[in-house]
Amino acid sequence: EIDGIYLQMQPAVDISASAALLRGLLNVAHREAGDFTIVSPAELLAEQRRTQRIFEMVMVAIASISLLVGGIGIMNIMLASVMERTREIGVRRAIGAKRRDVIRQFLLETTIISLGGGILGIAVGVALSQLIGELAGWSTIVTTTSIVLAFFVSVTIGLVFGLYPAVRASRLD
Repeated sequence: EIDGIYLQMQPAVDISASAALLRGLLNVAHREAGDFTIVSPAELLAEQRRTQRIFEMVMVAIASISLLVGGIGIMNIMLASVMERTREIGVRRAIGAKRRDVIRQFLLETTIISLGGGILGIAVGVALSQLIGELAGWSTIVTTTSIVLAFFVSVTIGLVFGLYPAVRASRLD
């Protein structure tokens, strides 16, 4: 019984075509028994790329859901703040504050919440990536670009979801 045969091909040879030819020869010799496997480096690399693409899609989906939940959380916090501070908004409007002043106030509060969440998220993300890297024996790389991008997206999500409560507050009489 043979456990394995390793073939080394010339650099100019098409490995996929050679693997298909070898597969056909072994199928004939084994009478289509299917009792062998042929593994080529190109197939392994293609499978690794497919797996990586699936992993990236799952990570994007998880990140999108997290951003949506975070945005909804900020919007709910700001809506509750608008309801609790109706009298304050009314007094500000009565002494001459314009709608844009109220919008500016609530967007500033939303920005501060988003900045705080972004900074906390970056700190936790970097710490967890280092911890997982040490526990799993992986080398993790956190780039400045990824930190800046994550921070920018965090603040943008906060502003987008904080806009509705700010406009709603500005429309109070």
